[in-house]
Order: sequence, then structure tokens, then C-alpha cells
Amino acid sequence: LLRYRCKDHHLSPIMLRSLLLFVLVAAGAAFSPLPKANARSSTALNMADEVKVGDKIPAVTLQEGQADYGRPEAVDLAELIAGKKVAIFAVPGAFTPGCSKSHLPSFITAQEELKAKGVELTICIATNDAFVMEAWGRTSGGADAGIRFLSDASAELSKALGLLIESPVMVRTKRFSLIADDGVVTQYFSADNEASDTWAPNVLAAL
Repeated sequence: LLRYRCKDHHLSPIMLRSLLLFVLVAAGAAFSPLPKANARSSTALNMADEVKVGDKIPAVTLQEGQADYGRPEAVDLAELIAGKKVAIFAVPGAFTPGCSKSHLPSFITAQEELKAKGVELTICIATNDAFVMEAWGRTSGGADAGIRFLSDASAELSKALGLLIESPVMVRTKRFSLIADDGVVTQYFSADNEASDTWAPNVLAAL
């Protein structure tokens, strides 16, 4: 039967065996488990050391979304915060549960108290694009409360602060909050122990 089929299709037994071997190898590769990606270190991500009190906020350009899907505007962060006492907080992602239910609302409700402590401006940062950040600020009530929502889509700020993390979907900013006075970090709040350490009540308690 093998010789008959080989003759009909002009394939020699050797060619047929080679073809069958190729098919078996290909099928095996298709059903083999994919190798797991190794987590990259901060060195591999080309990050600076994690920000600390006394550091200067880097001069980077972020993007700010505009109403009605207008063209995002470039914002020089160093210029924006120069001569001001500001609160900056970052979240891993706009519209994500913990960020939308806890972190952002804590700063929305704390705006008057922060101003009473001398904080002139609050800025929210994430690596989502400027359109997403604008929509989050608008729909959450954060923009109406006076918070500026800035996109670090290129992760330039996150890298410079040593706070870039990877996820299966996109690079994200590690959750944090800080107070800066004239561009210099005076208080820094990490989420390494508890996410709530970065929420507004903890920031207010330290001011």
C-alpha cells in the first residue's frame, strides 16, 4: 500500500518518511508549553535608583489630554511644579479597581485639606495614554476637583524615578505618592508595605 501511494503521488518512501517526521516534529512544537519570560531587573529596564527624599524631580515632558478628544498638549513637569509645593501620585493604571476605588478618591476628597497644608497642586501620573487619562479625570470627578491628569506613556518619568514595573499588557508605574517643594522631593510614600501608605490620609498625616 505504501509503495502504491508513493507511486501515485510521485513520492519515494524516503521522501514520505521525511515528510511524516517533519509533521510530527511540528505538531510536537505546537503543543509544547511556551517558555516563561524572565522578569527583567531594574538594570535591564534601564531605570535609575528609586526616588528618595532630597531628589530633584526630573525634567521630563508629559502629555495632557484635552476635552472632546483634542490634541494632547505637552507639559514640562519641571516647569509646571517650579516654585510650588505639589503632591504627585502615580497609579499602575487608569480605570483599574484599586486606583479608581481607593487611591484616586482619597486625593479627590483631600483637596481642601491638602491646600490647607500648603499644597498648591495635585498631579496624577500613569503610563496610560493622554486620552485615557483625560477620560479618567473627567469621569471620576478628579479633574473637577482640580487634579491634573498627566500621561507618562513613554515611561520616561517612571524610569527616571526608578518606579517602572512590567506587566503582561504594558509597562506601568509603581504605585507611589510624594510631596515636592520647588521641584525637590520632601516626602516620599511607597506602596511596598501597603497600598494605603500612598493614599492621601497618610500623606496628610506626614505634612
